[in-house]
Amino acid sequence: MPVNQEALEVWIDQELCTGDGICAQYAPDVFELDIDGLAYVKGEDDELRQLPGQTVPVPLPLLTDVVESAKDCPGECIHIRRLSDGAEVYGPAAQA
Repeated sequence: MPVNQEALEVWIDQELCTGDGICAQYAPDVFELDIDGLAYVKGEDDELRQLPGQTVPVPLPLLTDVVESAKDCPGECIHIRRLSDGAEVYGPAAQA
């Protein structure tokens, strides 16, 4: 199964977040800047996931936007991994 059809999840490492907001511009349904100026992922309930390492599923219609945000993030803090095996497929720890 190609990676773009597998279930994926995303999380942000706030310690590396530069607060540029590129992710929130690309995929506002998945990312949002909080009052502290850092980006967080948010679930379908629109609630920010503020605990370190908290993930949300990547909605398939937004996959391209989420991946582009990870690629363009100046802080390299967005991690996208497969649910099936936990392998990072996009982000700083992704295997080329």
